[in-house]
Formats: sequence, structure tokens, C-alpha cells
Amino acid sequence: MKMSGSLTSCCVVLFFALTYVSAVQRLDSLNDLKKINFGQSVHKHSLMLLHWFANTVDIDNNNIVWLTFDANCGDYGSHHYGNFEGLLDPLPSGSGYRYYTIGNLNQETSMPFPLYVVLPPREYVGRNRDRIIIRVREQYKGWQALQRIDQVYITQHYDTSEHQGTPYDPAYTFRITTNLLRQIREFSVGENQQQLLELRNRFGSNADDVHIRNTWGDLACLGLLLFIVIQEKCSSNQHNRRENRRNHLVNDAWESENNIPNFQNQGEFVVDFNNDEDHRANRTTVNGESGSDNTSVGLQIDMYVQYCIKSVVHVV
Repeated sequence: MKMSGSLTSCCVVLFFALTYVSAVQRLDSLNDLKKINFGQSVHKHSLMLLHWFANTVDIDNNNIVWLTFDANCGDYGSHHYGNFEGLLDPLPSGSGYRYYTIGNLNQETSMPFPLYVVLPPREYVGRNRDRIIIRVREQYKGWQALQRIDQVYITQHYDTSEHQGTPYDPAYTFRITTNLLRQIREFSVGENQQQLLELRNRFGSNADDVHIRNTWGDLACLGLLLFIVIQEKCSSNQHNRRENRRNHLVNDAWESENNIPNFQNQGEFVVDFNNDEDHRANRTTVNGESGSDNTSVGLQIDMYVQYCIKSVVHVV
């Protein structure tokens, strides 16, 4: 009995662990990143911070991500993160793993962020709420001790108006995969910057590369990334709304031209298809009204039935 009880407890713990892990949304590509409401629920500055991070860490040929700075010394506004509120997975016991949070712009550091993170264009200025959280394990390569990153998250503190204190908001915490980090690295700035037109075409964007280069200068690839994730998504949504409205107007015009009746305000009705002659004389509505009082509705029903029959014949 004791063994059975222990097994049941283990299953319950495993169930809740699996349920909990799945609660953090996973972002694997730029298309996934587009689904986040940057500028509404999530600060746009999170993208600036994520772009910097993706281009600061090392990713080797085996898709292993390596930390390139000392998070223990506070580089780039980093410090140990205890995960006391249970936001992320519990650390494996005795494994040497640790969580670190990165991105406090107000923290004094010997390794400061680049200017585009600290002083971005006004539209992308944050309120120092966004952070990156990493899970790190120290690993040796020969005689060299390296820190391997096996989990990356973007998150943000609760807004002060929510009166939740300083914890991170689980609703806006997202796990970033190595594949997404690699995609973002293609938008690097500086000497490793790729040809903007080639990059735009590779990701199927319709961005005006000349305008972006004139606006962003040496940060043109970053500007293209922001356009693809934020502005292009908004443009696509507006286009879809316009298309839906246009299709609705076209359908209304077609129905009007073909004298297709609109029954939206006529109430419910029943039509007897068994006898074409009888159903003209014995037409009854659901609410019990019948006869000549519903002649106009009956004529509309006749028109609609004939239209449906012709449509079916035409399709067949």
C-alpha cells in the first residue's frame, strides 16, 4: 500500500510539473514573435533587448548557447534570480544550474549596453520593466570553465498600477528557442551586417529597404527586424480587415442584384418540401401565425427555395 501511495504521489507531481511547463509559451521563429502584442501588452523595448542578447552570446555548430560575459559580476545589469515565485521550472537539485536575470538599465555595471538599448528611438523606449532570464550551467572545455545556457526567456515586471510588487508577470513570459536566436542573429548590426535587400527577401518582407536604411543608418538590419515583427504585422491585420469588409460589401451587392431575400429580421419559419403545391397554401411560422398574414414572407421563402434548388443543380 505504501508503494502504491508513493507511486500515485509521483504521478500527481509529474502531472502538475508537465502542466506547469506547458504554461510558458514557446517562441521558435519570427512568425511566433509576431504573435506577441508588442507596443500593447509587451513593451517594444523587449525586442531591442532580445536583439542585443542574441547577438552577444555564442552559438556553436551543435546549437549550444554559451554565455560570453560574467553574470555573477553584474555585467549588463545582471544578477542571480532565485525563482522564488515559481515562475520557471525548479532547478535540478545538485546540478550546478542557476538562473540569472539580465537587462536592468539602472544597475551600475562595468559592461554597459550599446546605445540603441539604453537610448533607443522614442517609440521603443521602455520603463525598465523588460528582462531576459537565462538558465546557466558551468561546464568545462579542457581546462577552461564555460557557462552553458540551456534556457532563455523574455519577461517583464508587473506594472506598478497592478499592485503586484516586483515579481515578473507570468502572462508575458515567453521561452526563446535557439532557432529563434539564430534568426535574430541574422539581423546583426555593425561590421557583420548583411545586405538589407537580401535579408528582406529571405524573410518574405515587403519593407521599403531604402526608407529603413535612411531612417536607421548603421542599425538598418535592426530596423528591418522591428518592421517585420511589429509594423508589418499591423499592416497585415489592417489589410485583412479591409479585405473582409470588401468581401462583405461584394456579397451584399450580389444578393441585392440577384433578388436574394434577407431573412435576418423575419423570425423563424418552417417550409414543407414534400408537396410543392401544398406548401404554398399551408405555410406556418414557428410562432403559430399562418395564412394570408404571412403572404409576403411566403413569397420570399419561395424565391429562396427556388434559388437554393437552382444553385444545387448548377453545382452538380
